[in-house]
Amino acid sequence: MEHSEHSEQQPAAGHGDHVARIQAQWRRERPDLDVSPLAVIGRLHRLADRLTAELTLVYQRYGLSEGEFDALAALRRAGAPYERAPGELAAHTMVTTGAMTKRIDRLERAGLVTRRTDEDDRRGRVVALTDAGLRLIDEAFTTHIRNEHRLLAHLAPEEAAALQTLLTAWQTRLDGTGEPGDGR
Repeated sequence: MEHSEHSEQQPAAGHGDHVARIQAQWRRERPDLDVSPLAVIGRLHRLADRLTAELTLVYQRYGLSEGEFDALAALRRAGAPYERAPGELAAHTMVTTGAMTKRIDRLERAGLVTRRTDEDDRRGRVVALTDAGLRLIDEAFTTHIRNEHRLLAHLAPEEAAALQTLLTAWQTRLDGTGEPGDGR
């Protein structure tokens, strides 16, 4: 049986959190595998699901889906006059242009954005926040940030800073812009 350093630190089945119980079950069923990555990946996955649920409660309070909130926020971050081409919006929210078109359709029907022809490129379109859209995203974003502060309050400031550093380094390396062990 292979043992990793981590296997001795994990609670037995029936003890600990959900991920620790899953690890213990896999250790019992597949002692030939090192299941220590579950301690990080499994918890991050569960935490992401929990955070998404907590964040979407705020969006729903303002009558928005997560994607609609993202689109309005991307327009607001653009600065006055709060407009972008649909392709830019898709890139800033990491969705397909087709998915963005559906979001824009819903936001336009709600009176939160307008679409017009791009004066520089007659074939292109420009999406802009309406006054109502600007007021809504400013209010929703204020509540959103308060909610994120509430969620992070479960960590000490130095823990949050360390987590930010670790997650940034990991994402950079996974994205291929940093090398493993390069200290970035």
